[in-house]
Amino acid sequence: MRKFHDSSTCAASATLLEVCADDQSRLSTGDLHDPHRILGVHEIHLGEQSLLDIHSQGSLHETSHAKSTDAASASLARNGLVVRAFHPEALRVECCLPGGAHFEMKPLAPTGLFAAFLPNQCLPLIYTLRFHFAGASSMETEDPYRFLPTVNEHDLDLFGEGRNYKLWKMLGAHPRRIDGVDGIAFSVWAPNARRVSVIGDFCHWDGRVFPMRSLGASGVFELFLPRLTPGTLYKFEIHTQSGTLQRKADPFAFSCEEPSRTASRFFVSTYEWQDTAWMQTRCTRDPLKEPLSIYEVHLGSWARVPEDHHRFLRYREIAPRLIAHAKRFGFTHLELMPIAEHPFTDSWGYQVSGYYAPTARFGTPDDFRFFVDLCHQNGIGVILDWVPAHFPKDDFALRQFDGTALYEHEDPRRAEHPDWGTLIFNYARNEVRNFLIANALYWLEEFHVDGLRSDAVASMLYLDYSRKENDWIPNAMGGRENLDAVQFLKELNTVLHREHPGCMSIAEESTAWHGVSRPVWEGGLGFTLKWNMGWMHDTLHYFARNPFHRRHHQDDLRFAMLYEYSENFVMPLSHDEVVHGKRSLLEKMPGDLWQKFANLRLLLSYQYTRPGKKLLFMGTEIASPNEWNCNQSLDWHLLSTPERVGLTRFLEDLGALYQSAPCLWRFDH
Repeated sequence: MRKFHDSSTCAASATLLEVCADDQSRLSTGDLHDPHRILGVHEIHLGEQSLLDIHSQGSLHETSHAKSTDAASASLARNGLVVRAFHPEALRVECCLPGGAHFEMKPLAPTGLFAAFLPNQCLPLIYTLRFHFAGASSMETEDPYRFLPTVNEHDLDLFGEGRNYKLWKMLGAHPRRIDGVDGIAFSVWAPNARRVSVIGDFCHWDGRVFPMRSLGASGVFELFLPRLTPGTLYKFEIHTQSGTLQRKADPFAFSCEEPSRTASRFFVSTYEWQDTAWMQTRCTRDPLKEPLSIYEVHLGSWARVPEDHHRFLRYREIAPRLIAHAKRFGFTHLELMPIAEHPFTDSWGYQVSGYYAPTARFGTPDDFRFFVDLCHQNGIGVILDWVPAHFPKDDFALRQFDGTALYEHEDPRRAEHPDWGTLIFNYARNEVRNFLIANALYWLEEFHVDGLRSDAVASMLYLDYSRKENDWIPNAMGGRENLDAVQFLKELNTVLHREHPGCMSIAEESTAWHGVSRPVWEGGLGFTLKWNMGWMHDTLHYFARNPFHRRHHQDDLRFAMLYEYSENFVMPLSHDEVVHGKRSLLEKMPGDLWQKFANLRLLLSYQYTRPGKKLLFMGTEIASPNEWNCNQSLDWHLLSTPERVGLTRFLEDLGALYQSAPCLWRFDH
């Protein structure tokens, strides 16, 4: 077990002023790895002569507001406490005790470091610090360096093993009440950093003010800051081994500033859930044996507010409208394209910077809780697109987090994704696997989400995915399989199904990898369902042909029947097929306008009446002639045309038929 360096019981030197010049310099320049060794309150045991020397030097004295202590009585007191405080802008500091006594602290050097000797005091010591600045301004607060660590050893040990599945409750920013003092406990994993500080408006974003405590070999830094409140903006300033300074958003932040701003925001949920009935029955349900028709949605472009500069709808605004729409067409679930915080809107959410924060574009985390809650109250499940395969290179996020390749691989042949310009997680590292698995559980537990659709699973499984012949490294067996990723996915699905029975784990996987949706104990990856990408591509290719010629291409339909029951499939007609020049579904169909609509109805009938669960991307019901554009609302104005009025009636009937006819879903599996 790890042993913490407990600053509150550290024995100081016999000489009070013994803080070496090197430590003073490193503290003032923001380069001290273990500030609690110097700052805070420390026990001291002094001989008679040492006490006489201290008082005769006049180095420390009680102010006129406290009782005077003469040298003779001081010489009789052989024990006391030393309090040291640091602020680079402070001109004067006082140590204030309950009852009104306060001690003027002596500047130890022109570096912002101050100290006071408190005779006849013992631990624990309750006190505040009063800082005086230029312009006669002052600030009084509890000393962050007098508090014990807020992270326990057991949680750190589990994290090191990769098994702390409630990791979001340990790392990040959390409200704490310690010794009757309210504040925020910050903690972050940065094992290769020289120094980590909490920065924000509360310290004018100066990394010298609040350096954090290092918790030894765990690589975790922590600090409790009193009197901070919800809404506080913050980041971590990391001094790397190479000497550079980085300002990083909190990987475990529950809320962030709305992009393009990048600070983390301290958030405490006050939401009261109303979906008890749904949650009680969810754990008893088997999605494989129930009707499952999914409406895939991009929240930012489903609908906007034209009279307000086409702004986004907020979570609370869009929820009732989207639920009514889904119920109209018989959808059982909404699948939201990634809503975790992301800096680049045009990435559709697939380049995630804040894995634990619903994007602030649409509201607060509690606003998103309301969205899910209202869905459940109306009998609609919620699935999230989840991105465990890669993350962006933005400097404020996970990339080179502590100055080294912490979350990603060091070798670019494994670290960088050639297609998307992103970085690939290092699944061999216990802490990285723990970060991702805990994140999956976080959405299911904290937001009552009913399933996760893992994006780009194929890119995780193969070391040579989208790489040239000499641009990848084989595994230890000489093969192309990413064995670390395979083990991660197996552990992910095992834990997910154990902790949240009835929830779904869905893979977007486009290859012939065996057993993607087979249980781990049968040698599979353990997903509940797998997107049937081959069916989608073959079917759309078939329907794009002139009906007269289709008789010569029936293999495009028959091929999917050869592997129909090799996996538990979702039949998707997804967002990927209506962008980047692929044309909308309507425009893929051959013939004149009447024929296009007839072929589209035929395509949807075929999808709904064959084995497999169903997924339609938003806008299918509109039959827009245009490709999907993430930066504007769907073409709702088109619904008034006769062809589309007929299509919507058709989809309503098709959705009702699907749910009411068990033969269409009972034996999908």
